[in-house]
Amino acid sequence: MDDQNKNLLLATALSAVVLLGWYAFFPPPETAPEPGVEISETAPQTGATGTPATAPSAGIAASEGAAGLVTQDPQDAPRLSIDTPRVVGSISLLGGRIDDLQLKDYRETQDDDSPIVTLLSPAGQPNAYYALFGWAPGTGLGIDDVPGANTLWQAAEGATLTPDSPVTLTWDNGKGLTFAREISIDEDYMFSVSQSVTNTRDASVALAPYGTLARHGEPANLENFFILHEGVVGMADGELSEIDYDDMTDLDPDPRDGSRAQVTAVTENGWIGFTGHYWMSTLIPAPGDAFRAIAKYDERRDIYQTDVVLPTVTLAAGESTSANTQLFAGAKEWAAIRDYERGGIEGFLDSIDWGWFFFFTKPIFAVLHWLNAAIGNMGVAIIALTFLLKILVFPLAYKSYASMARMKELQPEMEKLRERAGDDRQKVQKEMMELYKREKVNPAAGCLPILIQIPIFFSLYKVIFVTLELRHSAFFGPFSDLSAPDPTSLFNLFGLLPWGAPAPDSILALAFIGILPILLGISMWLQQKLNPAPTDETQALIFAWMPWVFMFMLGGFASGLVVYWITNNVITFSQQYLIMRSHGYSPDVFGNIRKSFKRKEKNAEK
Repeated sequence: MDDQNKNLLLATALSAVVLLGWYAFFPPPETAPEPGVEISETAPQTGATGTPATAPSAGIAASEGAAGLVTQDPQDAPRLSIDTPRVVGSISLLGGRIDDLQLKDYRETQDDDSPIVTLLSPAGQPNAYYALFGWAPGTGLGIDDVPGANTLWQAAEGATLTPDSPVTLTWDNGKGLTFAREISIDEDYMFSVSQSVTNTRDASVALAPYGTLARHGEPANLENFFILHEGVVGMADGELSEIDYDDMTDLDPDPRDGSRAQVTAVTENGWIGFTGHYWMSTLIPAPGDAFRAIAKYDERRDIYQTDVVLPTVTLAAGESTSANTQLFAGAKEWAAIRDYERGGIEGFLDSIDWGWFFFFTKPIFAVLHWLNAAIGNMGVAIIALTFLLKILVFPLAYKSYASMARMKELQPEMEKLRERAGDDRQKVQKEMMELYKREKVNPAAGCLPILIQIPIFFSLYKVIFVTLELRHSAFFGPFSDLSAPDPTSLFNLFGLLPWGAPAPDSILALAFIGILPILLGISMWLQQKLNPAPTDETQALIFAWMPWVFMFMLGGFASGLVVYWITNNVITFSQQYLIMRSHGYSPDVFGNIRKSFKRKEKNAEK
């Protein structure tokens, strides 16, 4: 086996092993069963000095007789409407919860009659998910003296929350404390919640403002895909933390209420919340404020919870105080999140799961986003991005293909060398190394483009899979979602018939692959033919099957990734052909194809 074929075989085998490992570790995501919903109450915990230790656990209180507290079905409570250009929903006056929110710009599927995406849902409904705010009692106060999950707030009749009109909720505990909560929202997905309290008592009181995000059970659409983080995400003074839902059961136990919790002290800047594939809800204290970020799981009630608890405030008689917290609840749009980060929310762009190769994925997506905005078609933008990436690695590719051409020129000398050395392999290797050194040829240079391609491939796969901008993004014709596998196949005459292709995880999908994977296999096969066919039958068999193995392996991947891979193969083929010709070696591509068919005919005759 000559060294050129060794290098090509090594690089191809390495790529195959990496992709097979990727496919094995990252199987198609499975949908988790929808969990049940439990509603209950836990009183806030206090420390020995009366300072609140955590925010109250989320739930519906059943306390009766306490001022302002009622026993009421949260779905029957009075509500204030939310209506902005991008979201619609309502705020429950029971607890002042932001618990009903839908995203106007996004639908569950691509069907015209598909419902818009629901992000937040009231307690009592399946997969309840909501935000609430309040004050945890400290010295001189009891749980009934502060607003909680079951407080019935007052608001102006008919008030509607819009970007131009904030709403104000009020509650008087009847014991000398008056609470107010002003809620506003911007044109996108950011709520601002300003909580204030006035003390008209004769004595001072202590209390701590908090915000809570609570979800009852795991999300119904949890994907459980290894490449994607779903669960708690937070930033604490520049350090990003992520906790998967299934890892929250391993948090440190809290002996006071039996829950599992992780408490992080944040000195200046941070945020915490829940993130999914495309949607996120995050609590964000004002920049510069110290607070405690809490991730919590209550196994008894199956409630996941994140809290931000600000420092305790001692309020003298006649004094007032306020606290400001933001709530992001919406789509993980790169441009919107970037603007919020530029507006002062430190590290907010890291809420998008960029992965281990973030130094690749972040700039790759930034360029892809810019190209899509300029071109207006995400598929064409991916093709343009591929050209830019190939330009960046062109110097390396040039050296590699030039080295491959020089290797071909040395082929006659290498054959003579083998004849002279006979079966003495050590002598053959030694003389070959001397030949390479004398002719200034690097036999491993052919592997470099493929080795460079692997992290780029993984980074682009991450970008295409996790970013919202690829969701339901069209290319042309039947390719209406570049984040999904190729929708065409022989089963629907490659998109000509009005029904879909077999599901990607079905056995039929292996037989009825789409037009993009077929083009991928052909482009790999043509690229392979740039090199003379191996003389060894085993090598020839491996090389003959490799493009078609890759074709079926990548058939279930996102079609945007396959578009990239096809474009990359075509560019690589063109580069290699032209560079090798410029160095005196003229690859007989079609001659190699003819020889391949003749060899197969001879094997068939045998």
